[in-house]
Amino acid sequence: MDTSSTNKRRMRSGAVALGGMGLLAATLVACGSSKEPDKRCASRSTLAHLNNKDCKSGGTGAYYYGGSVKNGKVTGGSFDKSAVTRGGIGGHSSSGSSGG
Repeated sequence: MDTSSTNKRRMRSGAVALGGMGLLAATLVACGSSKEPDKRCASRSTLAHLNNKDCKSGGTGAYYYGGSVKNGKVTGGSFDKSAVTRGGIGGHSSSGSSGG
């Protein structure tokens, strides 16, 4: 086996490895760049966390965006989706008004 064919083989495998890393990086960025904030179903009047079925058509709840649930109540987010944004990889939600 001559050295030129060995060098070509090494270069091809290196290009495949680098190409695979680029594809992986692009996939991670695409998955983490969602602008859709977390949402959960809640009562507008009591802020009680509800089952998702209560936010379906005709239900008593509304979607609450961002924030979290503490002691069965939503907090730190908003019923207004546009008031809450989500960052990319490792992004944090910003909290808006809790609306009413």
